[in-house]
Amino acid sequence: MDSQDFDELYYQYSNKVYSYIFLLVRSKEVSEEITQDTFYKVYINFNSLQNDASIYPWLIKIARNNVYDYFRKQKTKRLLKLKLFNSPDLNEVELPPDILIKEEKTRMLYEAIGKLPIKSQEILILRKIKGFSIKEVASILNVNEDKVKNTTKRAIESLKKEYLKGGDWDEFTRIG
Repeated sequence: MDSQDFDELYYQYSNKVYSYIFLLVRSKEVSEEITQDTFYKVYINFNSLQNDASIYPWLIKIARNNVYDYFRKQKTKRLLKLKLFNSPDLNEVELPPDILIKEEKTRMLYEAIGKLPIKSQEILILRKIKGFSIKEVASILNVNEDKVKNTTKRAIESLKKEYLKGGDWDEFTRIG
């Protein structure tokens, strides 16, 4: 991979990778560092990309592995706690507008997601927020497609129960 190809790849995907990482770690500085490390690994390992593999899921898989490495190093027992709207770094971070909507019902949604088990949170982030297909999520997480489907369904049902405690389900159905 030459530097021009890498620059184009970085320009096209760096914000998407960064926003995914930020959703997991909730720190601007850590997200920037992990994003940089992700693209370093992409540059070094680009030849290992399968010809039939899509680049974006491959990038997210590398980013996810880097996030796991970060949490292991930090000896964090719980990988994901989505308290996105309580993050002190939130005002300094530019996330895609479809993710960052400052309405109360969206805050409730993220709080409800944060109460789910870690694997459910991760699958919902990849499927419903980042827009990956079932097949892509299964590949990124190294699970079968049925696991992704079943976990998504159970997670949405759990969110529905949680959301009904304090809101109107009709506003919430856009995630399902």
